[in-house]
Amino acid sequence: MLYQLSYPVGSEPGILGRVVAPGKRGETRPMGADSPITGEMQSPAATPMKTAKPLAFGQATRDAPPRVCVVAEIGVNHDGDADRAARLIDAAAQAGADAVKFQYFHPDRLLSNQAELAGYQRGKAASQHALLAKLALPIEALASLGESAQAVGLGFIVTPFSPADVRDLAGLNLSAVKTASPDAVNTPLLEAVFALGLPVLVSTGTCTLGELETAAQMLAEHPAGGVFLQCVSSYPTPPGQAGLNGMAALSQRYALPVGYSDHTPALHTGAVAAGAGAVVLEKHLTHDRDARGPDHAASLDTDGLAQYVANVRDAERMLGPVIKTVDPLEADVRRVSRQSICAVRTLAAGHVLTSGDVTVKRPGTGIAASTLREVLGRPLARPVAANDLLMPGDLG
Repeated sequence: MLYQLSYPVGSEPGILGRVVAPGKRGETRPMGADSPITGEMQSPAATPMKTAKPLAFGQATRDAPPRVCVVAEIGVNHDGDADRAARLIDAAAQAGADAVKFQYFHPDRLLSNQAELAGYQRGKAASQHALLAKLALPIEALASLGESAQAVGLGFIVTPFSPADVRDLAGLNLSAVKTASPDAVNTPLLEAVFALGLPVLVSTGTCTLGELETAAQMLAEHPAGGVFLQCVSSYPTPPGQAGLNGMAALSQRYALPVGYSDHTPALHTGAVAAGAGAVVLEKHLTHDRDARGPDHAASLDTDGLAQYVANVRDAERMLGPVIKTVDPLEADVRRVSRQSICAVRTLAAGHVLTSGDVTVKRPGTGIAASTLREVLGRPLARPVAANDLLMPGDLG
C-alpha cells in the first residue's frame, strides 16, 4: 500500500480533506489500523489551497516493491544559523532524501528549574537552557525554511516540544509533524499535535509497548494518518543495539505503519530496516560530524547520507513486489535444469510403460518429471530410443 500524506494549508484544524483510493474518488477511508489504501489528502473543494509536498511511502504489494520515505533530520545541526539550515536543505536534496525535519522549541516553554543535560549533551554547554537557547530558530526562520524545502521538492516536517510550540506551527506549510521519543507519552502535547490535522510521526524511543496505547489509539483514529517510528534514544546507537525488530513488535501489537529513527553510525542500517518493514526512515544530517553541537557525532554528512539513501533504494529494488513467480531471468536455467521423463532402454511402439522403463533426466523440455506416475501404464504411439526424453506425442 502506498500512502501520500499531505495537508491543506490554510484550512482550519479538524476541517480536513479525505483519503481517497485511486479509482474510488469520493470514498472516504480512515488511514488507520486496518486501512490498506493508496491515496492522497484532498483539499476541500471550495477553496484552492497551497499544500506541502506529501510524504509518499508504502509497503510492498503484489504489483510494486516497497517505497521508503527517507527523512533527513537536520534537527538542531544548523547550530542556530538559519542560513546554514537552508544549506543543509540543499544538501538533503542533493543526497536524495524525500523530506527534511527540524526541531522547534523555546527553552523557557520546555525547561523547568530542574532540567538536566543528557549524558551525550554534557560538555556542550553549562546547562540545558544554555544549550538549547543557542540552537533555537524563530518561527519566521522555520517558515522560510519550509519554502526552501518546497523549492527543492522536499517534504517539510517539524518536531514541536510544547503545546504553545504547536500553536506557532499552525500557519506553516508542513507535510507532517513528528513527536520526539520522550513525548510519545506526553498526552497534552500529543493532543495538540493531532488537533492540527496533519499526518503525525510518533517516535517511540525510551518507551515500552504498553506505554504507547494512547498514541496508538490516536494514530489509528487520525484521519490524516501517521506512523510509529521504532527508535533507540542513544546518540549514537551501537549497531548491535539498533533494535530493528522493535518495528515488528509495534506492527504486531498495533497494526499501524512503522518506520525507524536511525541513530546508528552505519550506512546500511536503513537498508536493513527497509527489509524489516520500515516505510519511513529518519537519519540525522550535518555539515560537520566533528562540530560541537549535541547531535553532530550521531549524524551523516552529505556524502554519507547519499550513500545511505542509495543503500535504501537498492533494498527496495532487492525486496521487490510481494509475489513468487518465474522471473524472465530464470527462463534458461528453468529449461535446461529441470528434469523430464527419459527412456531407460529402447522401447517399441505399443509398449505399455512400466516403472522399469523410465527414469528422469535433464533438460526440462520433455514430459515433466512431476507427471511420472500418470505416464506409467500408458502405451507408446511410436518407438523411443534409449536415453531419449519422452515427448507428449510419444504417448498413445
